[in-house]
Amino acid sequence: MIRLLIVDDEKIIRRGLQSVIERQFPDRFNYRFAENGQEALELLIREPADILITDIRMPIMDGIELLEHLQDHPVKPEVILLSGYNDFAYAQKGIRYAVKDYLVKPVVREELFAALERLIREIRAREEQADGTGENASLLAAELVTLHLTQMDAGEALTPNKLKQAGLEWLDAGYTLGLILRRNGGLQAGSTDAASFRNQIAELLQGHADWLLTRDGKGGTMMLARDPVLFRRLAEQWRRHAYGSQLRIATSDSVQGIGQIRWAYSQAKQTLKYGILLSERDVLDHTILSERNEKHAVPVELIQRILNLLGMGRGDEIKQLLNQILDVSTISSCEIGYLERISQLFNEELFDKLYSIYGYKVLDQLRTYANVGHIGNFDRFGDYCTAVGQLIDSLDRFIQNRREQAPTEQNTMQKVLHYLQTHYADDLNMAVVSNHFSLNYSYFSYAFQEYSGESFSNYVRRLRLDKAKELLVHSDLKVYEISDQVGFENVKHFTRIFKETEGITALEFRSQRRLFETQA
Repeated sequence: MIRLLIVDDEKIIRRGLQSVIERQFPDRFNYRFAENGQEALELLIREPADILITDIRMPIMDGIELLEHLQDHPVKPEVILLSGYNDFAYAQKGIRYAVKDYLVKPVVREELFAALERLIREIRAREEQADGTGENASLLAAELVTLHLTQMDAGEALTPNKLKQAGLEWLDAGYTLGLILRRNGGLQAGSTDAASFRNQIAELLQGHADWLLTRDGKGGTMMLARDPVLFRRLAEQWRRHAYGSQLRIATSDSVQGIGQIRWAYSQAKQTLKYGILLSERDVLDHTILSERNEKHAVPVELIQRILNLLGMGRGDEIKQLLNQILDVSTISSCEIGYLERISQLFNEELFDKLYSIYGYKVLDQLRTYANVGHIGNFDRFGDYCTAVGQLIDSLDRFIQNRREQAPTEQNTMQKVLHYLQTHYADDLNMAVVSNHFSLNYSYFSYAFQEYSGESFSNYVRRLRLDKAKELLVHSDLKVYEISDQVGFENVKHFTRIFKETEGITALEFRSQRRLFETQA
């Protein structure tokens, strides 16, 4: 596993990063944590890390000081620098210390994932390079093909003459590219395991002509074959030898020439994604992508409805919604992007929002089912559906338990409403009030709406308007004086809000109500 050290002085950020990363990369990292640079340095002295994610602003020793000390270390981790300040001066210092990425808080998930993907590829490439230093020179052709695939500026790495010298002239006549992995083993593996895996495949292919086995530069195994039937024969042979696992092979269409290798590779990568829907097949060819629905609407509203039902004792309704969202007949007829988008929405509209509300209190549930974060972590669609259902059931029970503790929370919300009714004229916002009652900002927003039935800003605005209407009817204060007394930032804002809400101006309201009282 890749050793990852996360350094931040806020526990909720350290654990939050772990939760987000685990869902995207389950079982990929061995995690350690530190509160500041000094503590991180002590951990790194005892055991190096492969990747370091560190904040800049920390007590005792900040992130830049930590990087300075690391320059003397014999084994330096790859560094991702975090900062709550979009300050280019910090980025410049990071560049000086060979920082690989600089991310501004709050961290964007996609940017973090992209940074980690790049570092994982670099680490795997170094491992494989170290593992391959003693390999026979006959593998030079395979290395050249990998270079041609992975290096955009490789240029003429494989000229016709070099292809002939390497015995690869058959590529010009046409070939199929296949990605090969062990079921439940994934594309990524340690360098020793990957080399052993390729050796096992090579043994099974002995006696066959016009094939090449090599790396894809991302920790995976790639094969080029003149005859696409060879992939099916390989799968049959592997099954017959019973190596303790099954193969999954995803192939491209037939292409001609080494110049088409990136196109063929992208086809095979896309084909590989369909393994979750076609778990019974060992070999997936690119033709399975044709005649699939590309325009089916993703059920965003149904996922949002699940969020609203959690903790309400309506588990049967939640299961019905899940069955509707993950309907196998619909998903099997759509291109894989439809299922990927559903998986993404579960993360964004459900799991991430619950984390923003409950913080570290919900981390145990999210961490237990971290692999739910991406469909690529599953070999079978049924396994993915089961895991999603189990996580949502766990979250449902968690929120139900929280609701059972509601009397204490309701008492707090009663105090909040009383506070607002007596301080409505003050400069109020959610941050001020949540801090006054020592409540998490995100949780306060959720709990207030749950208790009062409306958002904090709507409640305060309505409260101020009600007080303003009382003063309009029962005092002779001018409109700007009333606006100031009830807490509006200026009279222009007050008159606009009043007209939008009541349909008439404040003076018209005063005149009308006083006329009614006179007639009564």
